[in-house]
Amino acid sequence: MLSKKAKYGMRALLNLAAKRGSGPVLIKEIAAEERIPQKFLESILVELKTAGVVRSRSGRKGGYELSTHPKDVNLGLIVRLMDGPVALISCVSQTAYSPCQDCPDEQTCLIRPVMQEVRDASAEILEKATLEGMLAKKESLLGAHDGWHFHI
Repeated sequence: MLSKKAKYGMRALLNLAAKRGSGPVLIKEIAAEERIPQKFLESILVELKTAGVVRSRSGRKGGYELSTHPKDVNLGLIVRLMDGPVALISCVSQTAYSPCQDCPDEQTCLIRPVMQEVRDASAEILEKATLEGMLAKKESLLGAHDGWHFHI
């Protein structure tokens, strides 16, 4: 299950992507607009900054902004940064492989190939979903439903 940390990270990054080009955005502004506890958001943004996804500027005109184009940030990256591997079991993880402790033989395991398919399909979907694509989808939904309000 996706953690609140990952979900909040996605929402914060979508907020920054939507405001790209307008300069840095204050944490309190993102927190209020996305209904994210400010202290929790601060720790999430620090992790995203350490990973190079966002950058910050101090001072009166300070805040956070994306360090790259929204087309280059996908949900797979965000999930891995916030929650760790996409794989449901460690023996099929591409980023955190380790043999299963209770499996006598990976080669004859009947569970592993199914979990590999799940990991591959999940990773493919998450990696295709970029911030840019999600914002474009939001715009098409807003255009199709005048008067509806969607929360990023």
